[in-house]
Amino acid sequence: MPQEQSQIRERVRHDLHEPRRYKVTIHNDDFTTMEFVVKVLTLVFLKSQADAEQLMLHVHQSGKAVVGIYTYDIALSKVQRATAMAREEGYPLRLTYEPE
Repeated sequence: MPQEQSQIRERVRHDLHEPRRYKVTIHNDDFTTMEFVVKVLTLVFLKSQADAEQLMLHVHQSGKAVVGIYTYDIALSKVQRATAMAREEGYPLRLTYEPE
């Protein structure tokens, strides 16, 4: 059987780009315990115990610190999860995200 050639051409998109990244910042307050901040950093942001403690001290001394850089969906879900954990425990911990 002879092969038929079609007139259909595939379109190729060349304008793909990497998704925008967002930095998540944790803010210091006078009520959230240091132990709880370390817990959030290890459970939600997957920091090691040593890194979480060092980051917690940095937040305590300077008022805020960037805890990670993620795509929009991941940044939003991590902020929501950490905020929900804090509210369940009665802490006013505040996390924000903004474009990198």
